[in-house]
Amino acid sequence: MTQNGVVTADGRLTDWVSFGVLASSVPRDAVDDAIEAAGKQARRSDGKLPPHVVVYLVMALSLFADDDYEEAAERLTETLTAWGCWDDSWSVPTSGGITQARQRLGSEPLRELFSEVAVPVAEELTRGAFLGPWRLMTMDGFEWDAPDTPENAAAFGYSGAGADDGDRPAFPKVRVVTVGECASHAVADAEMGGVAGKGTGEQALARKLYARLEEDWLLIADRNFYNWADWCAAAGSGAALLWRVKSDLRLPVLELLPDGSYSSVLVSPKIRGKARQQLIEAARAGQDLEEDQARLVRVIEYEVPDRDGDGNGNGNGNGELIALITTITGVAAAPAAALAEAYHQRWEHETGNKQLKTYLRGPGRVLRSKSPDMVRQEIYGYLLTHYAISALICRAATEADIDPDRVKFKRTVRIVRRRVADPAAFPP
Repeated sequence: MTQNGVVTADGRLTDWVSFGVLASSVPRDAVDDAIEAAGKQARRSDGKLPPHVVVYLVMALSLFADDDYEEAAERLTETLTAWGCWDDSWSVPTSGGITQARQRLGSEPLRELFSEVAVPVAEELTRGAFLGPWRLMTMDGFEWDAPDTPENAAAFGYSGAGADDGDRPAFPKVRVVTVGECASHAVADAEMGGVAGKGTGEQALARKLYARLEEDWLLIADRNFYNWADWCAAAGSGAALLWRVKSDLRLPVLELLPDGSYSSVLVSPKIRGKARQQLIEAARAGQDLEEDQARLVRVIEYEVPDRDGDGNGNGNGNGELIALITTITGVAAAPAAALAEAYHQRWEHETGNKQLKTYLRGPGRVLRSKSPDMVRQEIYGYLLTHYAISALICRAATEADIDPDRVKFKRTVRIVRRRVADPAAFPP
């Protein structure tokens, strides 16, 4: 059970934090491996801020968005001393020293570290984590404001405007597309870029993620992500797909299925006219199809009633038709009703985005970093910290046999902030 968002089955959530569960998601060995892979090992053995300390400091900066550099470092000195990472003769570095240390480290070690540690964390007993053999995963994007410097403006651009436009937004924006786990909200993969210019849209960033999907995932995505080439790329990873598509996508009915869904075929947009119709007939006859020409799918259609009306649940009669396509062609493996319910789990991704942008960073807050590489480093720090907290919540909820959604992220962040000086809170 929970009480005000605190797990109480075999122990309070504060106990989980104090025993170091949080930082077990980002262990020292993984940090060292990432630093080595990026070629950013310490130049001096007596450096006050060796690279692995800077990595944890970047995470601390995301946890304490209201603090300046020196305040965040001061909060960590007791913990770092317990690790053997801080000498009593040292003093807390100045803001300038921390800035230089961040610049020496760069963003690549944080990217490597995130790539290494960020994996789905839900277990078989975690509520709401699976549909049959598939782990429920979602994909979506969000944007972050970066400081308005010439370097950030050139690297990321302004949403819907050029740098010289008089009515441009106040800040450049960074676009981030992530793949997250529905049950835990843990982000398992991410790509980031700007918002202006060619190749900066969500589809372009998502394209970089498809080769890294796992075969036991069911990737859920909204209609913004579908096109023929990207569907083929994502399906080629071996992962199962459940994507909403736009109403103008032609989906010929091959066979009506007993659960109310129907089998259909996607045809390459390059193939038209008689050639297209021949492929549809071949699919209807059960013939083998060339994957670069056509792909079999299953379609689930249902209507969401309009909720606008007289306040008594009486809408205007204009419901919204939802059309989903999936690579799971067998009805027994995943009935239509189960897939429709799974699709609406994609809203869990919105919850995860809110946790990142509102509860960690703070509503309306602009990132700290004034150069593009430091912006990327800072965002990976947020992603790592959010991942560690999400993993903590999921493990505690699984142990208590409750849905992770019942453990409040905001309250957990507050607990972690209070306990960050506890040496057990961030073990090496």
